[in-house]
Amino acid sequence: MSDGGGERAFLARLPKAELHVHVVGALRPGTLAELAAKRGLALPRPAVALYRYASFYDFIEVFRLAARALARAEDFARVVYEYIELGHRASSLRHVEFFFNPGYHYPYGVGYRTQLDGLVAGIRDAERDFGVSALLIPSFDREYSPQAALEVLDDVLAHRCDEVAGIGMDGPEDKGPPGGFAEAYRRAGAAGLRRTAHVCEDYALTPPANYAVCRDLLGCERLDHGYRLLGDAALLARAREEAVAFTCCPKPSTRERDATRVGAIRAMLEAGLAVTLATDDPLMFETDLTDAYARVARAAGCSRERMGALARAGVEACWLDDARKARLRERFARELAALGL
Repeated sequence: MSDGGGERAFLARLPKAELHVHVVGALRPGTLAELAAKRGLALPRPAVALYRYASFYDFIEVFRLAARALARAEDFARVVYEYIELGHRASSLRHVEFFFNPGYHYPYGVGYRTQLDGLVAGIRDAERDFGVSALLIPSFDREYSPQAALEVLDDVLAHRCDEVAGIGMDGPEDKGPPGGFAEAYRRAGAAGLRRTAHVCEDYALTPPANYAVCRDLLGCERLDHGYRLLGDAALLARAREEAVAFTCCPKPSTRERDATRVGAIRAMLEAGLAVTLATDDPLMFETDLTDAYARVARAAGCSRERMGALARAGVEACWLDDARKARLRERFARELAALGL
């Protein structure tokens, strides 16, 4: 597929389901500046350059600063509503699954219920206004302790709602090996929650063996990233056989990883892995969902039919219940047919 304007317009019209976007990373710069001013938070550099990072860890620090700016239920509602509006208008977003880290906000007196109430209100308003469905995935940060993850899980289980589909785990992978969180994942699975985790990312020591830990010990049915799995032929073959869906994000936090990231996604596709495309932290990475599709289309030389198949893969890997997934699948079929796919 060429990268001309006509092809980008085609990619923008593809219906899309996004399964890997972080609430804090979806914070518009103007919204962040406004909320930070209200909280009396100083930004580390001017707002126009705030999302230009020296390293992955620089990004993490800005990410956590932004998390502090969210203090009221209406702040959380605003972020998800604004992102869904943007995705709907610019990228034909039809379904989205948001990660949010309750533990980021606890030290600042923002409880789980405040976060949840705001997020649910925002996604319900957005579904009413734009026809885009959404789910939530409370996530554990690896740099926090396994005990902290259990405390988050206690809150998740105490406040069950239809919008919360499962749990996830993120943060620097080398600082919190996945096996340490086995108890939280066991309890979540026993309670009927779906399970995923960020694994084999491409920024530090992230061994392919973590794939097996996430599958065998944590019971993950879907995984986020997965690029370093390419370094182990046996585990790569296992992932292909198991048809585990990977939520891959073509735009990384730092520019020097641009080529390696899209190259890894191309290799994952060529290896026959089940891949879906997402943005990760779209506003903080200065990207959008159409850009994610365009990057992969260029890097992998994908046809329109192949890009349509990637769009369908997002539906198949999503965590909507059977009835809602069937309706979303039918909607995609109609819209893709209108595009000649």
